[in-house]
Amino acid sequence: MLIRGCRLRPNFSRNLEISIPITQAGAFAFYTTYRTLPDFSAASVATPELTRTPTYYIDVAPRLTINGEPIPLDAVSMFSVISKFMGEYPSDWQKHLRGIGQRSYNIIHFTPLMQRGSSNSPYSIYDQLTFDPACFPKGEEDISLLVKRMEQDHGLLGLTDVVWNHTANNSKWLEEHPEAGYSVKTAPWLESALELDDALLQFSQDLAELGLPTQLITIQDLETVMRRIETHVLEKLRLWEYYTIDVERDAEAASGAWTAGDITIPATFKESGSHSLENVKGFPIRQKADYLVADGLHTTLTIRHSRKIDPRVGAALLTALLGQYDGNSISAPDRSAARNELVTILNEINVPLYQEYNADRSVMLEQLFNRLKYLHVDEHGPRVGKISEENPLIESYFTRLPRNSTTRKHDPRSLALVNNGWIWNADAMTDHAGPGTRAYLRREVIVWTDCVKLRYGSSPKDNPFLWDFMARYTRLMAKYFTGFRIDNCHSTPIAVAEHLLDEARKVRPNLLVCAELFTGSESLDYVFVERLGLSSLIREAMQAWSPGELSRLVHRHGGRPIGSFEADLVLSGEQSAALAAEEDGSPVPCKKEAVHHIKQTPVHALFMDCTHDNEVPTQKRDARDTLPNSALVSMCACATGSVMGYDELYPKQIDLVRETRRYTSSASDGIVSRIGDGGLTGIKKLLNEIHTLMGKEGYDETFIHHEGEYITIHRVHPTTRKGYFLIAHTVFPGYEHGSGILSPVHLAGTTAHLVGSWELIVDTSEEAKAAALTDKEYLSGLPNSTVELEAVQLDEKDIETVISVVGDFPPGSIALFETSIPGAEHAVGLENFVTSGAKEAFGKVDLIDLNFILYRCEPEERDSSGGQDGVYNIPQSGPLVYAGLQGWWSVLKGIIRNNDLGHPLCQHLRDGQWALDYIVARMARMSAHERYAGLREPTQWLEERFQAIRKVPSFLLPRYFALVLQTAYSAAWDRGIALMGENVRKGQWFLQSLAMVSVQQTGLTSSASLYPKTTVPCLAAGLPHFASGWARCWGRDVFISLRGLFLGTGRFPEAKDHILAFASVLKHGMIPNLLSDGKLPRYNSRDSIWFFLQSVQDYTKIVPDGLSILQEKVSRRFLPYDDTWFEYDDPRAYSKTSTLGDIIQEALQMHATGLSFREANAGPGIDMQMRDEGFQIDVYVDWQTGLVFGGNQFNCGTWMDKMGENERSGSKGIPGTPRDGAPVEITGLLYSALVWVCELNILDKHEYDGVKTADGEKITFRDWADRIEKSFEECYYVPAALEDDVLYDINSELVNRRGIYKDLYRSGKEYEDYQLRPNFPIAMCVAPQLFDPEKALGALAVADVALRGPTGMATLDPKDLNYRPYYNNSEDSTDFATSKGRNYHQGPEWLWPTGYFLRALLRFDLTRRKTREERVESFQQITQRLEGCKKAIVTSPWAGLAELTNKNGEMCADSVRSDPFRNSRRNAYACPQSPTQAWSAGCLIDLFLDAAELSEVWRSRSGAESGTT
Repeated sequence: MLIRGCRLRPNFSRNLEISIPITQAGAFAFYTTYRTLPDFSAASVATPELTRTPTYYIDVAPRLTINGEPIPLDAVSMFSVISKFMGEYPSDWQKHLRGIGQRSYNIIHFTPLMQRGSSNSPYSIYDQLTFDPACFPKGEEDISLLVKRMEQDHGLLGLTDVVWNHTANNSKWLEEHPEAGYSVKTAPWLESALELDDALLQFSQDLAELGLPTQLITIQDLETVMRRIETHVLEKLRLWEYYTIDVERDAEAASGAWTAGDITIPATFKESGSHSLENVKGFPIRQKADYLVADGLHTTLTIRHSRKIDPRVGAALLTALLGQYDGNSISAPDRSAARNELVTILNEINVPLYQEYNADRSVMLEQLFNRLKYLHVDEHGPRVGKISEENPLIESYFTRLPRNSTTRKHDPRSLALVNNGWIWNADAMTDHAGPGTRAYLRREVIVWTDCVKLRYGSSPKDNPFLWDFMARYTRLMAKYFTGFRIDNCHSTPIAVAEHLLDEARKVRPNLLVCAELFTGSESLDYVFVERLGLSSLIREAMQAWSPGELSRLVHRHGGRPIGSFEADLVLSGEQSAALAAEEDGSPVPCKKEAVHHIKQTPVHALFMDCTHDNEVPTQKRDARDTLPNSALVSMCACATGSVMGYDELYPKQIDLVRETRRYTSSASDGIVSRIGDGGLTGIKKLLNEIHTLMGKEGYDETFIHHEGEYITIHRVHPTTRKGYFLIAHTVFPGYEHGSGILSPVHLAGTTAHLVGSWELIVDTSEEAKAAALTDKEYLSGLPNSTVELEAVQLDEKDIETVISVVGDFPPGSIALFETSIPGAEHAVGLENFVTSGAKEAFGKVDLIDLNFILYRCEPEERDSSGGQDGVYNIPQSGPLVYAGLQGWWSVLKGIIRNNDLGHPLCQHLRDGQWALDYIVARMARMSAHERYAGLREPTQWLEERFQAIRKVPSFLLPRYFALVLQTAYSAAWDRGIALMGENVRKGQWFLQSLAMVSVQQTGLTSSASLYPKTTVPCLAAGLPHFASGWARCWGRDVFISLRGLFLGTGRFPEAKDHILAFASVLKHGMIPNLLSDGKLPRYNSRDSIWFFLQSVQDYTKIVPDGLSILQEKVSRRFLPYDDTWFEYDDPRAYSKTSTLGDIIQEALQMHATGLSFREANAGPGIDMQMRDEGFQIDVYVDWQTGLVFGGNQFNCGTWMDKMGENERSGSKGIPGTPRDGAPVEITGLLYSALVWVCELNILDKHEYDGVKTADGEKITFRDWADRIEKSFEECYYVPAALEDDVLYDINSELVNRRGIYKDLYRSGKEYEDYQLRPNFPIAMCVAPQLFDPEKALGALAVADVALRGPTGMATLDPKDLNYRPYYNNSEDSTDFATSKGRNYHQGPEWLWPTGYFLRALLRFDLTRRKTREERVESFQQITQRLEGCKKAIVTSPWAGLAELTNKNGEMCADSVRSDPFRNSRRNAYACPQSPTQAWSAGCLIDLFLDAAELSEVWRSRSGAESGTT
């Protein structure tokens, strides 16, 4: 076993990949060891212990070749022979090998070729290291020549059984090494089973002496013998003594320990309560017994009365009952009294033990009766005849080694060894001779008396000789044979099989391994398959009891459905180039590779028409069924096989132990032509040739149909569409004469050519059977012949072929057709064509083009088509979320992954080509516009590809549609990533998925723009709610999203466009939240201007030459420093220009002076919910603290802006979260802006150095910032300790949670200041200088526990009385808190604050980290907290992140509902439906930007220590 470790190098921004070259077949186990990430804490935590995952497996199939030509597993046609019937070597062997090869089999399975034991069974091996000298006198030399000639002369590989479970009962090496078996010495628990076996053998010898029949002929004979077994054997053996305790012995020992004070009080003897020692005295006798059994009973079942009570525990019970022993007291209980007390209890303990024995005794008698009945009486049993010493009444469970000079040196107890066998419905993972079972005592084992079961233990140290000896045997087999058939794999200890296969693969890496495995459980089959690397499990068609069951087996092993999808398609669309890391951490580009998705598949089969272990068709069904049964097997897309005698129609299963005759076959005696030679062999040759051809070329798609006695199977190549179609008329009991006819078969779009139709005719007369069975020298088959039929008719109608059975097509007949699809001979070219050229076709589109190609929700699509077209609606499924390729791919990827051919989309494609028409027409319509000229090449590409696949049969259209869509989607996706910044191009998949949200949300619409008279692309706040018209573009959303979606993706022009557009509408020192193209901007958000200034600052720092934007001239929608409102088409509009730097100064100066205005057009025309007081906007600076205050209790000027709107509850016009006063995030953003402009002024990049107050006082930016910095902690921090409140501006009575930062300062309702909300991390990210690092980390730790959900941050502390985490905008109740969704920001978990929280957590956690390992942990804490968002973006059909969730990540229907937005402007938040929101993705891209920046800082500090992220 080769063990290789691969160290994972943590990297926050990149995909972690491990490349492990696998160069041989077998089972490859893998697991990960790691230290569990500790719960986050601001304090130090102990380093967790090393943990490891469960072990997982990947099985790699061997590469087989015959004379240098590859043979895939599905092309295997195996032929099984019982080696001892092959005749003289080499003459008879060569004759049979030639016949097998002529029938186009390609692998021969040999039963063991080793020297056989006394029974002459091939599976009872005398010497595992010696080939049968009678057949192979030259030993290995003969075998070497045999396998060489098999391959060179006959095109055959060799496969042999390996028998690891047992050895022949007369194997000489057992005498030297009896420890290799199970004996009373090595397995003392078998003593009772050996006693019973000895007694039964003696009873068998004494039958005549006891006056019992010595031949059991009738049931009465059997019942007579069974009655005497009960009395003469079982009662005399007193086997119950193996189950029960010795009452006298244990009472004596326990009373002695009591008098000696040798007492052990078990843990279950409680000191007080109902189970205390003092209460035991009052227990009933059964409870006392149970009390003693719980901790005092030794339960090992080995010798008689091996079960016993621990004397010291018994003494403890006596102490509880009688008190401590006092030998000096006459009145105190003495030892005799104690002993008598205990005897009563011990007898009670024995009651269930006797019951246990009685239950096992019943099983023994039942098993003995059934086995004797089968052996002696049953019609279908062997009827063994007269009972004698050589032919005992029943098989012995033990082999007694002979007494000789070798065995005398061993302990006599080691010389009786358990024989191997099998048990009905046994647990394959249990050793039935092991200590945990009593199968041999209960006589449940159907034993093989010629085979001694081998005892390996759990590892080589348990039995060194045996492990080494069997490893030598296994390596010898691997030296000469291409493959193994593991005999009785289910009875082989799995650790043993793993070890021995490892040894074999050292000799032959490409070892084919199949197994005889019957666990009764598919999940348990998987355990063996995955751990052993089994190529296939042997399955048999003759196990079917009806045509329906045979159809099921063929379906199971036949292959995947026709028209199946390629699973690998799911991955390739979102694959991107990745980065590896050198040892020093420096990035190295990796080329893009095709990645195949490995998915658990059903256990692969070696599907046999019949095996040597089961009855042949003549016995089990009808001899004529030999042909249809074999033909159906040959058509399956898996390895197949047959057995010598099946093609020859042997009338009876061969007894591989007692049979002595040799094989004969017409195929061995002459030339086998494909057909027409008479009999079955010619047709079998044809079937094998076709099976091998289909396996080699990959015909892996099938369609199976069962109708009455008929089974049809159509197997085709997935690309060329060439195939073969079979009709089989089966012959099961009850249908020998045939009934019913097969309905006409319609093969759509397919032509068919009749290869042949044949009936198998077999002479099954008693004379013919007798002649075959009484042949003294050879194993002969029944006379048979094949007759060509003219019973099928082919009719080609339009674009389909109809196959009808019109003539005599009796049971035992087959018809075979070769099929093709016209033009599909070029299908390889078709697949190449439809999957090629996309990169070039999409290689010139820009990101706005891609917005149309990939996305566009219903309102956007209606907008761009003048209301004519929307998203596509799939019947029985519903509308797509996007009209573009992402809409289709969101549906298709699940269909492909699950091969869901029954999905409504697949049926819709089979019904017609409307989907193809829609996609092309949509692209063509838009490409006619000059702005979308870039769509013309993708449109042409799609049109040409769809035109090519329109000709394929409708049942194949879903597959080819998926190929085209996947290819186009992949090309479009990759083009989008290629147009973004290097951080995205080389980033991990999650970052790329987030980055594509910028494409999703940014596009051209007719109804929304950044300017009133010019249509330009603009950013939507979210889809589909904020998709078009006035509802699309919002100032706050844009500038919270901008750093991530535009700057973090390299979309610098789009960032600049949005900055300048919103700068153009500055008024009152504010930017509008609702832009409305600049026509009707609304100035009611106090925070938007500060997010805007932060975005400008970010632009200047991230974009090359970013500072130049400050000098950009901006045409002003309104007059500078003037509150006058006028329409957009007024002559004053856009008549003045300012630089962006001037506009920044205006915003700061207006706030410094103070704002006080009533919104323009105030009233229900702009907001039908707001009270009149709410339209008044007041903002001022408290110059003592430097903080900006604003708002009132009737408006909501920050992002938490839900207005109450329900008259029934009285909430109309009452904001859910007014957040007046000084919100913490505004303070942070203000400070960040001041520090920045101060720095710009110092660098001569900003001409202004300060502002003037309303009183005319000059305040520098530095002074203003310093005032904020000085006052911040005092104003906002809530200390962890009550005694520290005096250091801060705190009303201790209102504190609800400590160690946090206030959400507000001096709001209209003072208690709202102290609410824990997720806004303080925003300030931490933009202004970390304001925070004490230790306090900041403590506050983040509190929020991590209290607020963080799976994806979002709770908008209010769950401890708060106002916490309402379930948002339902349609609720029309009297609940003031929740009606009409007033609790929008009172508990529901919003996703965009998660980005700020994680950024702050990472930044402040890193400040305390000193070593590389500690810094890695910081990043890992963040990675762990991204898990929910990663899952969300993958599973969302919108390919984005939602606006919010309810409590603990529960879906919020009002956030993710995908119906088009239909609400009026005056009710903007009436029903927010945003399953994908711009800021939810953008703020997480911000996190990746910070991670890269912080990593670079640490790298520069650490020098050579790098790659820490």
